[in-house]
Amino acid sequence: MIAVNPMDSASLLAAFGALGVLVVIFAESGLLVVGFFLPGDALLLPAGVLCAGSGQQAARLELWQVLVCAAVGAVAGAQVGFLLGRRGGRALLAHTSNRRLKEGTAQAERFLARYGHGKALVIGRFVPMLRTVLHPAAGALGVPIRTFTVWQVVGGLLWSQSLVLAGYTLGSSVPHIEDYLLPLVAVVVALSLLPLLAPARRARHERRRPPR
Repeated sequence: MIAVNPMDSASLLAAFGALGVLVVIFAESGLLVVGFFLPGDALLLPAGVLCAGSGQQAARLELWQVLVCAAVGAVAGAQVGFLLGRRGGRALLAHTSNRRLKEGTAQAERFLARYGHGKALVIGRFVPMLRTVLHPAAGALGVPIRTFTVWQVVGGLLWSQSLVLAGYTLGSSVPHIEDYLLPLVAVVVALSLLPLLAPARRARHERRRPPR
């Protein structure tokens, strides 16, 4: 039996390859609670690197398979998350005792209000944790299904394909890039959190401001 750690991208890719990419990205793109604990950025970038290979080592994954699986997982997962949120999301979000889920939902509402539906759905794809709750929250908040579908597809394809291709480019051009995957993924995750810094700072400032 193969021991698989769902939090470890290397373990997932070694065990399931491109199919593991599809399943994890599907869950992270719309399945509340479960999706919070799964790697997204930390899976797509290494998957792209493993598609590259080198003169001494053959590619361990097929690029076209990873691209297709990443796209299907991102688009289908978001749509399922939206439909779940539309049908029962308000009740779930109102009665949940999960602090992390409540904070994520409030963050998703502010994000949608600040950027508008289209822009929020595209930018939100690049923000860890937010992308998991954003799609069910959009369904619960009554975002029109046509608007949601168009922009979540745009965001899902941009996010999934760009990260896989970035990993592939690095794997093809930088020798022994596999030795630096952990710090590289950390940089990508840190950069993806930047869209949340300004709103968080502004909200903290508003709380500290004395009432008039």
